[in-house]
Amino acid sequence: MSDSLAKQVEVLVVEDKKVTPTGEVAGAAGGAIPAAVAGTAGVDSAAAASATNPADAASAIDPKPKAKKAAAPAGGKVSRKDKKKEAASQNSLFLEPQPAFIDERIKMFDELKAKYDESIAAKERFPIKITLKDGTVKEGTSYETTPFDIAKEIGKSFAERQLVSKVNGEEYWDLDRPLEDSVNLDFLDFEHPEGKRVFWHSSAHVMGEACEGHYGCHLSHGPPTDDGFFYDLSINDGEGVVAQSDYANLEKCSTKAIKEKQKFVRLVMTKEELLKMFHYNKYKVHFISDKIADGASTTVYRCGPLIDLCTGPHIPHTGRIKAFKVLKNSSSYFQGDATQDSLQRIYGISFPDKKLMDEHLKFLKEASERDHRKIGREQELFYFNEMSPGSAFWLPHGTRIYNNLVELVRTEYKQRGYDEVITPNMYNSKLWETSGHWGNYKENMFTFEVEKESYALKPMNCPGHCLLFKSRERSYRELPWRVADFGVIHRNEFSGALSGLTRVRRFQQDDAHIFCTEDQIEKEIAGVFDFLQRVYGIFGFEFKMELSTRPENYVGEISTWDKAEKNLENALDKFLGKGKWELNPGDGAFYGPKIDIVISDALKRWFQCATIQLDFQLPQRFGLEYKSETNDKEHAMPRPVMIHRAILGSVERMTAILTEHYKGKWPFWLSPRQILVVPVGVKYFEYAQELQDKLSKKYGFYADVDVSGNTLQKKVRSGQLLQYNFIFIVGEQEQEEQSVNVRNRDIQEEQGKNDMVKFEDVVKQLTSLKESKRGDNVLV
Repeated sequence: MSDSLAKQVEVLVVEDKKVTPTGEVAGAAGGAIPAAVAGTAGVDSAAAASATNPADAASAIDPKPKAKKAAAPAGGKVSRKDKKKEAASQNSLFLEPQPAFIDERIKMFDELKAKYDESIAAKERFPIKITLKDGTVKEGTSYETTPFDIAKEIGKSFAERQLVSKVNGEEYWDLDRPLEDSVNLDFLDFEHPEGKRVFWHSSAHVMGEACEGHYGCHLSHGPPTDDGFFYDLSINDGEGVVAQSDYANLEKCSTKAIKEKQKFVRLVMTKEELLKMFHYNKYKVHFISDKIADGASTTVYRCGPLIDLCTGPHIPHTGRIKAFKVLKNSSSYFQGDATQDSLQRIYGISFPDKKLMDEHLKFLKEASERDHRKIGREQELFYFNEMSPGSAFWLPHGTRIYNNLVELVRTEYKQRGYDEVITPNMYNSKLWETSGHWGNYKENMFTFEVEKESYALKPMNCPGHCLLFKSRERSYRELPWRVADFGVIHRNEFSGALSGLTRVRRFQQDDAHIFCTEDQIEKEIAGVFDFLQRVYGIFGFEFKMELSTRPENYVGEISTWDKAEKNLENALDKFLGKGKWELNPGDGAFYGPKIDIVISDALKRWFQCATIQLDFQLPQRFGLEYKSETNDKEHAMPRPVMIHRAILGSVERMTAILTEHYKGKWPFWLSPRQILVVPVGVKYFEYAQELQDKLSKKYGFYADVDVSGNTLQKKVRSGQLLQYNFIFIVGEQEQEEQSVNVRNRDIQEEQGKNDMVKFEDVVKQLTSLKESKRGDNVLV
């Protein structure tokens, strides 16, 4: 999120009565992995879905609902009685009477807006030049010409698609807000990530308007999220709650606001004026008192009767919203503090095109079916217990997947010159003080006292690896030294942020650190690129790379930063080609530039897993040095550069991503249930058991045998539901010829009786499939 948009008042909240670190919902979809209930985007939505996840969906509201009209009498006239009934139905959506603060707020806004308009009218007008992205220059007048005026000059359809503008590459600007000087101007539509966030931010205001009108509530905080928006609110001083049965009315209230095409009107107000306007709302008063300095000003935005504390920007008017729906509701705590007020949170989603809503609902349905928490339960892969929140219990079949992932990386380590080490789980606080984590990361660490000394469970491996490097004198001949560690990591995540395997407190990483010279950086980065291409190729992931450069709070010499960034640029150009990677200026870590790698799964969702970071600071903090090749005393003991890298990232999170990527249909090499042997009758139990023993003990496959009393059809169906890659059916003929009848999970044509295959032959095919790590599940 950009700095401009990030200026919204930040609030700590708690989702589902559990703490979450930011007002932007902790993955509103379970850490970017949504779940949903199937539904359709109906024009006249009246019922909502069972809401267990933020992405739960049942129906959508089109802002132009085809409402059923009362049957008209002869002559086509509607009776006065019917008109009254229709009006009564409309009024029942809104609390009567409406809260007094709404009219008070509007009156004050109108008075201040008139004065503000007068001050703007008195501003000097002068010619300005507006330079567009393609270099075109448009003429305008200060305090009169708006971005929307310029957009209309480009084209009517173009103007109608744009949601917000960007001035001088930095500040997001309302389309209807007059420009004040000559500027470089860009336009953002819904396809642009920031345009989408502005659209959803404005939709949150529509939600807030509906909630105020329907409940008479006090609004707290309503930001956009990565997949929609939400609003926190208090009903009847915390006594009232939101029910699923409220969704339809909230959608109807929102649809009314949308149909009215209410403009978003911006107004600058002083802190004193804001405190007066929002005196009735203790949550707004807190934000104003806490976030705005005395004597300072900020903005509010009005749409219809709603006036909200907000820095904007917003879409021109509510009519830009063409599909709107309520997704779910939950509880939250104001400021993330369980001692504070309990609030109600309502999630929503909206689009500028009803077709986009239809597509989104289909996506949510598919995402629901792929939800790793659902598949984890069905396949008995992992389990969580309140006795250890955020720490997965890996069940036998899940452990097989976990170990296979670790073994994949470990095998690559042997080929790529990595040394695997094991380091302690807890360290004295003095280590974290040296590394800088005690001052900057302590709240995310599990700390405790041992014999009057402060200790902490490690949240990362790098300081421990620095101790290993420093444990004896090092020579340039040993560099690069690639140190790998699968050690257990603990991070004190807020409970409300915990979500399945995607956000946990206890996890393991395929963590490694490369200690090298500055001249070796580029080659080592290239080696990491090759590593991740190998691993991500096996999984079938597409990926893209982003270079994050020197931030404002950097430490170290600029010349060192420039050289490091150039090394990374060169490595990216050689690996991907010039122009085929993205640049994030100023988004690097304070200790060095970094490359983030984001992967795309089967649903085209993007996740960051791998990371490559250059670090010049930890070697300095720990006094790391090595004996150089030169005899020059001044350069005899230089410091190494430290490269932090991970390919899988957290093994837990990668398992969640892979579960949803494969939809629980694991490739053979990674599958926790590879083969199920099913005898057609009791007479063949012994042969079936013999095959299972050979497959498991002799050949090392995960094989099971079903010798239950169930029918053949039920045994096969059970095996299919558990996603066994292959089911071997055996009967009299198979026993006589030491053969099996193979049913391939992924080939529909092979679900019936097939030709027999010699057991020895199928074992060779299975071995080849496993060793090649192919994903096609085909025996060749």
